[in-house]
Order: sequence, then C-alpha cells, then structure tokens
Amino acid sequence: MAVMASHALTVGFDLDMTLIDSRPGIKAAYLALSAETGAVIDADLVVSRLGPPPEDELANWFPAAEVAAVADRYREIYPTYGIAPTLALPGARESLDAIRELGGRTMVVTAKHEPNAKLHLTHLGIEPDVLVGGLWAEAKAEALREHGAGVYVGDHTGDVRGARAAGALSVGVTTGPCDAEELRSAGADVILSSLTEFPAWLNGYAA
Repeated sequence: MAVMASHALTVGFDLDMTLIDSRPGIKAAYLALSAETGAVIDADLVVSRLGPPPEDELANWFPAAEVAAVADRYREIYPTYGIAPTLALPGARESLDAIRELGGRTMVVTAKHEPNAKLHLTHLGIEPDVLVGGLWAEAKAEALREHGAGVYVGDHTGDVRGARAAGALSVGVTTGPCDAEELRSAGADVILSSLTEFPAWLNGYAA
C-alpha cells in the first residue's frame, strides 16, 4: 500500500456533474421558476451548460435589474424541486472512499448555494470532510488553498482554472458540459471519462 507523506492528501471535488447528476433537479427548479415568473426559460438548454452560478444563467432569461432577486428565489425554491430527482454519479462514493483508505481528506467546493449543496450530499449519503459553497472558477482557489488541497477534480473549465489558481493538480472528468479537449486546453493535468476511473488513478498518483 502506498505510504503517504506526513501531511494528509486532501482532494477537492466540484459537485454538479462531477459528484452528482443534478440535471433532473435543476431542470425541475427552472421549470417551476418559469411557471412562477411567466418568463420563458429553455430548461433543457440550461442543464446542458451547468457550472457557473445561477446569476450567469438567469441573465439570459431575465432583465439585468431582476437577476439578483430571481436568483434568490431560485435558491429558495430549489430544495423543493432540486434534491429528490438528483442522483450520485457512478464512482462518486467510491472515489471518496479511496481517498479515505489512503488516510486522505475530502472536500467539496462548488458554486452552488452551500445549504442546497449540503442537502444534496445528505440526501445521497456522500460525506466530505469539508463543504464550501458559493465559489466559482478562480474563486474556488480560496477554499482549496485554505484547506491545503493538492488535487481538485471537476467537470468544467472553470474548475480547471480554480485548481490552477490554487496550485493544485487539476483532474478533469468528462461527465459535464466540457469535453476532454476543452478541459485539456484549459490546463487540466489529468482527464478521466468519469469518477469510476478515479480510485485506480489515485492509487497510482499516491504511489
């Protein structure tokens, strides 16, 4: 078994489309928001490009002056629609287990509203050591540096940028909107097709 350095390995993960497939829940929340506000929202298009905070997406469907208030409302109704339909992606739990088996620590750093992220993790029985919400792209580096993450795993070029800004190894997974070429061009050090490949990769990396 690989012997880790005296400081524990800390691995960070993005949430949406990295650990969980939140498309059904997010789609349901956007449809409810559309029904409530009367705004026309293409929810299928929305879930094809997950990653940035909802303000970025809502700016496509609402006047600029309304975006902040609508984003607050989205976060408010999200638990009603977004949690139950969302599933863990294949390999998610096994990846966290693999880190723990090496004596490492796990964290989730996501742009999602932290209370809603926590609801997802609790619902699915995924228990990272640390959860930090409300951070996108380079801003994720704040939390990664604070907790000493040496690796950050994500599905979006914004996750790659966050890892690089933190000086962490960037592991890209192609389970989200960005393909291998996009992730590599953004600077990802490692590309996996999904988290099912992560435990074997980790063991090689740790060795």
